Amino acid sequence: MQQAIQALESFQGIARRMQLRGEVNGIRVYDDFAHHPTAIATTVDGLRRRVGRARIVAVLEPRSNTMRMGVHQDTLAPSLSDADEVWLYTPPDLGWDASSVIASLGRRGHTSPDVDALARELANAVRPGDHVLIMSNGGFGGLHGKLLTALQATQRA
Repeated sequence: MQQAIQALESFQGIARRMQLRGEVNGIRVYDDFAHHPTAIATTVDGLRRRVGRARIVAVLEPRSNTMRMGVHQDTLAPSLSDADEVWLYTPPDLGWDASSVIASLGRRGHTSPDVDALARELANAVRPGDHVLIMSNGGFGGLHGKLLTALQATQRA
């Protein structure tokens, strides 16, 4: 029993499950493995419960095979409904047209076809107190680090 208590006391969570990657100027950047609508909705809901009315900026890389084929395109926008802003990475080789997802999100929906541009766009769009939730089942082209670096640069400017 004592060993179990010690193990639980030292448990730091699971990597890539709402993992805080950094904070710059009150903007928190998280990494999460969510990669299909059910996981996305659960992740956004969990963050919403944690941060209350604070702004959530959800950023998604549709990287899994089913996401790249567009299998989930009809359920993707509803899975992001609790986010205040949504950015969808739309690389040129994405196997479907994401415009219907973005249209259903209204003014909250944005796309970017390039990771470097996405980092810059996000750095310009977020503000202190925001929670940026980056979701992918891969490395997302290093977006987490690129965004944190861009936020640091805008802080110094």
